Amino acid sequence: MQTEARVGVVVEGGPRALNSQPKQHKPLQQQYQQSQIGTISQLVAGGVAGALSKTCTAPLARLTILFQVQGMHSDVATLRKASIWHEASRVIREEGFRALWKGNLVTIAHRLPYSSVNFYAYERYKQVCINTFLHMIPGLEIHRESAGVNLFVHFVGGGLAGITAASATYPLDLVRTRLAAQTNVIYYRGIWHALQTISREEGVFGLYKGLGATLLGVGPSIAINFSVYESLRSFWQSRRPHDSTVAVSLACGSLSGIASSTATFPLDLVRRRKQLEGAGGRAPVYTTGLLGIFKQIIQTEGFRGLYRGIMPEYYKVVPGVSICFTTYETLKLLLADVTPTL
Repeated sequence: MQTEARVGVVVEGGPRALNSQPKQHKPLQQQYQQSQIGTISQLVAGGVAGALSKTCTAPLARLTILFQVQGMHSDVATLRKASIWHEASRVIREEGFRALWKGNLVTIAHRLPYSSVNFYAYERYKQVCINTFLHMIPGLEIHRESAGVNLFVHFVGGGLAGITAASATYPLDLVRTRLAAQTNVIYYRGIWHALQTISREEGVFGLYKGLGATLLGVGPSIAINFSVYESLRSFWQSRRPHDSTVAVSLACGSLSGIASSTATFPLDLVRRRKQLEGAGGRAPVYTTGLLGIFKQIIQTEGFRGLYRGIMPEYYKVVPGVSICFTTYETLKLLLADVTPTL
């Protein structure tokens, strides 16, 4: 969700964020206004950063999905023997090396609009928080420069941006899961074929299976990601203002990605399984709501079953989030130099 909904995060700091020189203290609203670059630049930087990070970590992403859905059709004895190396070797042996990137095309097709909407919406929601909420809620206007108010702005803006982006691009996310979960039996032959087949066999609402779990998880995931990142970066730069911003982004981005993944992984596992309900003509495995699914997983697979696939997810989050953050800030710098603010 992360990663997926989990990794699309923004780095505040403006077109000159990569400049390692210390900054003078400025009012909160002025900081946010100066962090803006052109609309087109935001969309391009966010989309490219998300697509690049996803492509680089695609093999680990597919392994995460394969582990997450194992419990739907596998017995407990088989699940205990699963390992990252064993599963990766099986994929290469049975499907070929390129199969590690299965579903990556739809991942990029999903990530480009998702990241673009997410980054752009985050910048706009921050402005709404500054211009509206701080004036409406008693006491916040007086303490607008405090760390708590900054955390509130990042949390609300990040959560709303994640929900907006996930809702707008959800059918592509569902198709991506189904393509990546296919092993030897190919039921969906591509993005367009999957969209047509799902709509025909399961109805249009079939494209939105698991949306509830997604929205429950994506908001907290992105909000935690943004909030932890901004808090760590502010803390770091207040004590070591001369450190390279690139190094700060790498460290804080990785830690924030791990924090959000750990907190929301059970919901991510449930949404993946809901997305595969009825796939390939199979009978539904879960017939209850979210709480019932959690209870069934714990009863059949134990509490650890809620974190099936967490290790490749951890391995993916660190480089994925780091690449996403640093690519976005670099592109903001480059695009600010060559394009006017729109």
